[in-house]
Formats: sequence, structure tokens, C-alpha cells
Amino acid sequence: MSEKVFVSAQEVADRAGVSRSAVSRTFTPGASVSAQTRRRVLEAAEALGYHVNELARGLMRNESGIVCLIVSDVATPYRSALLREVTLLLQNSGKVAMLINTDRSDGGVDHALRQAIRYRADASIILSGMPDKSIVQLCLRNGQRLVLINRDDEQPGPLRINLDDDEAGGRVATAFVRAGCRTLAFANSEVGTPSLMARERGFVAAAAALGMEVSVERHGWTGYEAGKVLAQRMLTRTERPDAVFCATDLLACGFMDAARHQFSISVPGQLCIAGFDDIEQAAWSSYDLTTFAQPISVIAARAVEWLSHPQPENSEQSIRLHAELVWRGSIRGG
Repeated sequence: MSEKVFVSAQEVADRAGVSRSAVSRTFTPGASVSAQTRRRVLEAAEALGYHVNELARGLMRNESGIVCLIVSDVATPYRSALLREVTLLLQNSGKVAMLINTDRSDGGVDHALRQAIRYRADASIILSGMPDKSIVQLCLRNGQRLVLINRDDEQPGPLRINLDDDEAGGRVATAFVRAGCRTLAFANSEVGTPSLMARERGFVAAAAALGMEVSVERHGWTGYEAGKVLAQRMLTRTERPDAVFCATDLLACGFMDAARHQFSISVPGQLCIAGFDDIEQAAWSSYDLTTFAQPISVIAARAVEWLSHPQPENSEQSIRLHAELVWRGSIRGG
């Protein structure tokens, strides 16, 4: 196979019969170039298969246009939906997304991020609470602009985007009580991210204000199988719950399937269940899950807008968004 050789701007200039600078001006927005020269350059570029070397241009401007997306649980419905929105907006704004998967807890994440920094990535968006805070420090030390989504890193510099997770717990507790539930439980994973723990704290506090205790159980990763295990643990107790708030929809789906198919418990007749994220599966007829919709499009838009338009140093660096309660049939009266 012959070695791939990229067409240079000089080759385009030679074919079009113009100067090298004329080629550069033709592909620079707003630059002055005559209509005839532009036409000749574009025709030559099309014939040769020329593309502007944006990386070289960016390095001359001390920016590459590369944005790292640091994310865990890439395959989960919520995370993939958020990635889809963020990458589309980055592409539309002329930037390039570089994905760094943080599911592994070894030094692989640190190595991948350092590699991205060597490619002169301009910024990073951390899309989950999973990566260690040292990752945030590494980004900041290397001069990156930084957006933190659903994290509790209280430090100057990054834009922080969070949801009112604790307030959501209060609304679920009220809904359960109004549905006649008296034995409340919270099903969580052992991941312990800030958003998951805030939902747990908010639910427990709201129930306490209503004079009720909450049984809390945590297990494994934040996924469907963990939800099934949590159901098996909670529903085999002497006093099993009649209402469960699951930290995510995936946990709720696993919990609901185990309750119905392993214990023959009807939902919502004998057991009310709520989740969080409003993933696609939550609206399926087999689940009909009451949940909270994360404003994914707003999260993505605010993150990319902040990265695309430099803000004053004393500008607001924290955004708190509302998660809308989506009523479905998994809670009586929903």
C-alpha cells in the first residue's frame, strides 16, 4: 500500500495559479479575497482533495479546538444520551470531542488524560462524579477550561453544573405518603457519587420531616443487575417496604422486575417505585416508571456555551438546574 500523503496548501496554490497566502485567505472566514481567486482556489482544492489543517492553525493560535469528554458508564442510557447532546453541540460549534472512558480505576485514566493534554486539548468536560478529584487538578494545572457535571468539587475556575437532587428526594417522599405508603426504602449503588448521595440524603431527610424512617440499602454498580440484587435483599425482610425510591432508573427497572417476577408483588398495588433520569426504558409499558427527567439538552447547551464564549473571571461559575418529576403508573395516584 502506498503511504498516505496529505495535500498541501502549496500544491493547491500551484494548481490554481495563485499565491500560498491566497489559499490561506480563501479558507479563513472574513479574510479578503477576490471572487475569481476564491473560485480558482476552491476548484483546485476540490480536484486535489485538499482539507485545511485545523490542528496546525489551532497551534498557531495556541488552541486546538479539542475538548476532552471524561466519562464513566458510557453504555448506560442516560450517559449515552448526554454524550450524544454534548458531542453534537461541540461539532456544531467547530470543536472536536475526545472521549476518555473512566470506568477503570487504575492509572489508565490518568494516562489517557495526559495523552490528550499532549495533543493540546483546550478544555475538558467531566460528565460524571466518578473520576477522582486529582483528575480535575490535572486539567486545571495544564491550563484547561473545565466543566464539571454532577460533581461537588468546590474550587475556583471550573463551571459546575448540578441538579437539585436532594429536593427531588423530598418530592418522592411526599408522593409515597400521599399514595398511602408507610414503609419507605432507598435503593442505591455503592458508587457513592455526589448526585446519588444527594438523592439519598434528600429522601431520608424529607421522610424524617414527615415522621418516617427510611431503610437504605446499597449494592454494586449503578445498573440493572444491582437493582435486582437490592430487591432480593429488601423484599426478603420480615418487614418489607411498600415504597422504594431507586437512585437511578436502571436500578428501578431491575428492582421492579425482581419484585414482580421473583416475588409476585404487583406494582403499584403492593409496591410503589420511583427512579431518576427518565431514560427511554422508563416510559416503556412494562415499566411505566415515575421518575425525574434530567434536563440533558440544557446541561449540554450550558456547558458548550460556556466553553465557546470566554467569561469574566468574576462571573457566576455554578449552575443548578431543576429535574422535572414525570408521573407514570409506578406510584398509586401517579
